Amino acid sequence: MKLDSYWLDTAPALTSTREGPADGQVDVAVIGGGFTGLSAALALGKRGASVAVLDAGRVGGGASGRNGGQCNTGVAQDYAALRSQLGVERAQRCYRAYADAVNTVERLIRDENIDCDYLASGKLKLAAKPHHLEHIAKTAELIRREVDPDIDLFDREQIRTEVQSDAFHGGLLQHRGGQMHMGKFAVGLAQAAVRQGARLYEHAEVTNIVKDGGTYRVDSKRGSLHAKQVLIATGPSKHGPFSWYRRRMAPVGSFIIVTEPLPTEQLQQLLPNRRSYTTSRLMHNYFRLTHDSRLLLGGRARFTASERPSDSKSGRILQANLASIFPSLADVRIDYCWGGLVDITADRLPRAGQHDGIYFSMGYSGHGTQMSTHMGQVMADVMNGNPEANPWRDFDWPAIPGHTGKPWFLPLVGAYYSIKDVFY
Repeated sequence: MKLDSYWLDTAPALTSTREGPADGQVDVAVIGGGFTGLSAALALGKRGASVAVLDAGRVGGGASGRNGGQCNTGVAQDYAALRSQLGVERAQRCYRAYADAVNTVERLIRDENIDCDYLASGKLKLAAKPHHLEHIAKTAELIRREVDPDIDLFDREQIRTEVQSDAFHGGLLQHRGGQMHMGKFAVGLAQAAVRQGARLYEHAEVTNIVKDGGTYRVDSKRGSLHAKQVLIATGPSKHGPFSWYRRRMAPVGSFIIVTEPLPTEQLQQLLPNRRSYTTSRLMHNYFRLTHDSRLLLGGRARFTASERPSDSKSGRILQANLASIFPSLADVRIDYCWGGLVDITADRLPRAGQHDGIYFSMGYSGHGTQMSTHMGQVMADVMNGNPEANPWRDFDWPAIPGHTGKPWFLPLVGAYYSIKDVFY
């Protein structure tokens, strides 16, 4: 079993990164080479801006290359709860922002001819308990009436036509959205940005950002460059002078396993429609098939950071979850197991805008594939003088009480959710 991301291990090589020092002058310095940064670099380049992208590690190697590969509509939290919290109008805006984000991903794949095994098959939320289905049904009424009529509700008998498992009591199908190979998409997006003139620097951890006259000096481990504008797109970065952002997000570990290739007939029986699936538990699982007939399953197996020596512990928890959902897969070989950080905000909504003159977009809270890509395009508009393009422009972002940058409280949160899941 490899303790590496399946997406990164099977992605084509990116050969268009820069050698030599990261110096000189550019219009925009983008900090973070994930989907947000690459998408922004592409959009800014098309506007004629010179762009340098600095990543502390591998381009696409952070959260963008370590997630479940789902690209779905729908907010990270329950729509009914969001509606109660924000009001109908703002909740609708949030939901539609995610629908717009899926459209952005599909447009970029089409326009830039990115080969990433994209499959538009929708998302199915599975009710793990009978009363979960009752709540899902009430939420579905609101979604259908206010934001998305293209949904279907399944009862316990109907859900077996979608998932051959006794673990679920029904589900909600949202038809928009899909799934893809994250590593291939990252490489394709990076290559598209390079075609528009972007300079990509790997292993260029940013150590300081200083206002220097009319520009910003961005210091990294590969040199210093000057930029008229700076966009921070690092997510839960452990590196650099970003304490203001770290205090506003909790970086939670999320873990994933991928099986050996499985017989086509078996997969056709288990998951005939090859959708993206997520369960309704608080400590939920998500799963899907890959283009080469593997089953991927992920979740917050433990509330801890990803560290290679301990990722296998999370892998064993996820393998047990897989067996509980699909007993016929209890003995399959697990080829990949890995973890990554999810940058969760207190309300599980993204944040984007300006702080001390520097632009930022992050906090996607586990729904980042589509939103990060979308917000890269949006922030290019914002930096070009259109702040109204930002759907998160009027959301406050206070620091998490007691959080100074190191999430000491995560084990307590994990214990709380584990106990609550028993009664929820």
